[in-house]
Amino acid sequence: MIWDYFIIFALAAVLCWCYGAYAAWKDKANNAYVSTSLGLLIFFAFILTIWIVMERPPLRTMGETRLWYSFFLPLAGLIVYSRWKYKWILSFSTLLSIVFICVNLFKPEIHNKTLMPALQSPWFAPHVIVYMFAYALLGAATVLAFYLMFFKKQEIEVKEMVICDNLVYVGLAFMTFGMLFGALWAKEAWGHYWAWDPKETWAAITWFAYLVYIHYRIYRPKDYGLALAMLLVAFVLLQMCWWGINYLPSAQGSSVHTYSV
Repeated sequence: MIWDYFIIFALAAVLCWCYGAYAAWKDKANNAYVSTSLGLLIFFAFILTIWIVMERPPLRTMGETRLWYSFFLPLAGLIVYSRWKYKWILSFSTLLSIVFICVNLFKPEIHNKTLMPALQSPWFAPHVIVYMFAYALLGAATVLAFYLMFFKKQEIEVKEMVICDNLVYVGLAFMTFGMLFGALWAKEAWGHYWAWDPKETWAAITWFAYLVYIHYRIYRPKDYGLALAMLLVAFVLLQMCWWGINYLPSAQGSSVHTYSV
């Protein structure tokens, strides 16, 4: 089974990402770009291979969505680094990606060709992929918010808050597209765009949480502390939307979005 080779692809990609992070710290930007990009290509090669072998997009189980998140985290880090030259961002994005990779290594899930009829919609793949990219960008914003809130504190600069804002703007835009794709998928699969399923409810809560952050930044641009706290709370809500709902009694056996179904 192709999943047995995951550790080889993952190790090769992680080594490239680690060197890319090291190169960034040493001000070797070209090496950082090349090494990080090579790691992304290696990791995506595995995703593409498993997609071909299973004859379906690897998006059904939590383990499969973690694959995409592990891929998008270094990509988000590379985007931030290339735009704002934050040396540490590649290190943090690599570390977070390693965490999700390790979870998949130590807790592998069943990966087979089975795909329930509702998931065979052409809207299913773009819905989940766009969401995972949004989660990665918002994760990068959260890492930066955590760094600013607990390490820099009174030394926070305006440009650093602008980076947070830009990551949230783009992340929320992709999340919005993901919700729209999900609505189209739901209409095709179940006959309605929105049904206040537990997953949909938490998706709406998360979307509004980031919208509140954006509006607060517009009307209170100099109040950094509360804005950063909002980002951390919003990311907790995002985790609840992504995997936390699987443990809610209200979702057991009733939510079509739980990955255990």
